[in-house]
Amino acid sequence: MAGTAVEQAHTETKLSPQTRKVLAALIVGGIAAILDSTMVTLAIHTLVVEMHSSAGTIQWVTTAYLLALSVTIPLTGWAESRWGGKRVWMSALVLFVAGSALCALSWDAAGLIGFRVVQGLGAGLIFPLMQTLAVRTAGGQVSSRLMAAVSLPIALGPILGPVIGGVILNWLSWRWLFLVNVPVIAVGLLLAWRHLPADRPDRPAVRTRLDLTGLVLLAPALATILLGLSQLSQDGGVDHAGVLVPLLTGTVLLAAFVARALRPGERQPIVDIRLLHLRSLGSASAVLFASGAVLYAAMFLLPLYYQQLRGESVLHAGLLLIPQGIGALVARVGVGALVQRFGARAVTVFSLLLTAAATVPFTSAGPDTSLWWLAAVLLVRGLGVGAMLIPPMSVAYHDIRPAEIQHATMNTRIVQQIGASFGTAIVAVVLQSLLTHGAVGAFHTAFWWTIGITVTALAPALTLPGRGATGQR
Repeated sequence: MAGTAVEQAHTETKLSPQTRKVLAALIVGGIAAILDSTMVTLAIHTLVVEMHSSAGTIQWVTTAYLLALSVTIPLTGWAESRWGGKRVWMSALVLFVAGSALCALSWDAAGLIGFRVVQGLGAGLIFPLMQTLAVRTAGGQVSSRLMAAVSLPIALGPILGPVIGGVILNWLSWRWLFLVNVPVIAVGLLLAWRHLPADRPDRPAVRTRLDLTGLVLLAPALATILLGLSQLSQDGGVDHAGVLVPLLTGTVLLAAFVARALRPGERQPIVDIRLLHLRSLGSASAVLFASGAVLYAAMFLLPLYYQQLRGESVLHAGLLLIPQGIGALVARVGVGALVQRFGARAVTVFSLLLTAAATVPFTSAGPDTSLWWLAAVLLVRGLGVGAMLIPPMSVAYHDIRPAEIQHATMNTRIVQQIGASFGTAIVAVVLQSLLTHGAVGAFHTAFWWTIGITVTALAPALTLPGRGATGQR
């Protein structure tokens, strides 16, 4: 579309040295928050034993983090416009690392859960800001090369998190799951201070008013929907009050937010969902929702397969997932050229088909299936997963003006988060409901559901712009 300041780069030009420095600062600063969410999931059993608590209570260590994160995401755009991206980014890192240090010092389950909320508040700002600041630094020229770099932690977190978490839990105290964040964030803060451009907003931006009504509707809507999804496998199905009440509450609040945000003449809401009518952002957001479900459904199942069905330790389970991480890294080297040549739609469809095909062997894998065979399968699966997120992210900003970048990013981040929770909840319910009939059959069925989610993602993928296409305003 002519006239937009943010356009898809049709030629994969090299990133400028300054952009590379900014990306390095963002990746180093953000990697800890992304890895943290996956590492801690592995420690649930360890925390139950060490803190003399119950699994139900310790589960809130992950749930509280997720809810705090979801509440903060809608605030990102307003905070950036009021104080500037660099200030908000560094403040988010400080908040996250403070929460990490406090988590490591926790004396009981209640303290740990409370400090995880602090971590989640920081992470909720970090995730969308990584993408927004990267796009701004590139001057709005959103290439697949840029998206491959900025989305690297998001793609590798679910894959490398279990590996690093397994190593820590095998040889060190669980407290190091949080302490390891401190030096990483310290380096991230130094790089941010040196390389992120100063972007103090002008005086009209400073006076930007917070859409308080929108926040009151959207933040609890996201939190209660994610709470309901997280309780789905524990409370025995969707008809249980612990699931149904938060899901219904969240749906009603979200509907109220949408109705208000779409009302003619309404001033800009805290998250501008009106941008979703653009083909580029709307189709990309739908694909990112489905991709989040695909990525996190497998992240939930694969470590459990190795631990519960094969009796592997946490460490060994993490190490056995390394081939998938290698495949994801390899895919990111050439995916930019593939998107340029074949278009976002074709590459996304192919990556989903490859991911689904590479998941099929797990539908018949048992306790004695060759680990070498499964390693080869995971390597191929990693190629599909590694290329899955980049094409939709690179076309999402096709028709977005500079002032709309932050809102486009929040839209994509919110749908990814809900998609991740949805995918995890679905396979968790399937697995939990079938385990009493035999672990092997339960895992086989759960992996078939993962494949089903992946195939379903093809529908929104087919709506992505093709090669050389642009959306319409």
